[in-house]
Amino acid sequence: MKVYCVGGAIRDELLGLPVQDRDWVVVGATPEDLLARGFRPVGKDFPVFLHPASHEEYALARTERKTAPGYAGFVFHTDPSVSLEEDLARRDLTINAMARDEAGTLMDPYGGQADLAARVFRHVSPAFAEDPVRILRLARFAARFADFRVAPETLVLMRRMVDDGEVDALVPERVWQELARGLMEARPSRMLRVLRDCGALARLLPEVDRLFGVPQPAKHHPEVDTGEHLCLVLDHAAATGQPLPVRFACLLHDLGKGVTPAPVLPHHYGHEASSERLARAVCERLKCPVDCRDLALMTAREHGIVHRALELRPDTTVKLIERCDGLRRPERFVALLDACACDHAGRAGLAGRPYPARDRLLAALAAVRAVDAGAIARQQADKARIPAAVHAARIDAVKALGRGTEVPVGAANDT
Repeated sequence: MKVYCVGGAIRDELLGLPVQDRDWVVVGATPEDLLARGFRPVGKDFPVFLHPASHEEYALARTERKTAPGYAGFVFHTDPSVSLEEDLARRDLTINAMARDEAGTLMDPYGGQADLAARVFRHVSPAFAEDPVRILRLARFAARFADFRVAPETLVLMRRMVDDGEVDALVPERVWQELARGLMEARPSRMLRVLRDCGALARLLPEVDRLFGVPQPAKHHPEVDTGEHLCLVLDHAAATGQPLPVRFACLLHDLGKGVTPAPVLPHHYGHEASSERLARAVCERLKCPVDCRDLALMTAREHGIVHRALELRPDTTVKLIERCDGLRRPERFVALLDACACDHAGRAGLAGRPYPARDRLLAALAAVRAVDAGAIARQQADKARIPAAVHAARIDAVKALGRGTEVPVGAANDT
């Protein structure tokens, strides 16, 4: 029995990156051999075991055969005769198909070390085409390793997979899992670009794909293209360390601009309503978590009015906070402002400009929450007047911050 450390741990070690997790492959053994050594079985589809001390995953060397469309249509074969090279051959990319034995010797039968040096994502074998999840994984790796490029032959293979309908067989839960992980990488825009280059974005997120090529006013958006704006917004969210709900809200905030009728282009007045409708459809299709869904819908609906915060009347500001449930969920209202700040910063050459709308609404939120609704209620003889009295007190609290003069929709900066 021989044991090898494989996959991402070897890749990251060679790149000089911290190794978070280690996976191991066992060659020349049976499940009974590992059970006898105290390993605990955890694999459903093929034999995977947890080490009795380290709790790291050890998998028996295996081969696989495609039996049905989609990522789940495989039959796995494990046997003591399966070699390390056969096991590595089933992996997605050459940079993930390297191993080290217990003596520290590097095993690299498919040229992963050379592709690391050249900064290239290259598939190990034509078997790459059998698993559509690999398209999502490669796109996610592109978001993590932003200086890597996709090998031309791999991109051709990915396009063929899309044309053959393999991507259409992906279940929503797996799409969401890989999308969420990609959004949390250093350059989420790279994930979108790789998916778009191979045609997968149009199949998985057509609402996002159609933003590319849609113009915006150059006065406020030097990058002009709405898709390019989205990429800048996502990368700013990553650069500022935003959590997943904020990054997902950034992804969906402008979907309505992809369906703006020609007479309204390039200003997209009133696109927020369409953005919310389309964002809701995406959330339902992906079955995303509730916190991500709620913030995405709120950001799509409200980002236009948030950008105009300095011009809003106090009563409009209070209605915004109440509509967004900012009194009970202040942390989510702050997340809305963070998503809008990323939207504001996601403009070519304008990323460093101040965003006073966020400070204004944070101050308004604090002022509104400081109103003692209980004390106001005790002063009211007519209980039916309590809600109106509390609302009026909140407006007065915002007025004390300084007056705004509301302007028509579209007159403020369009971000």
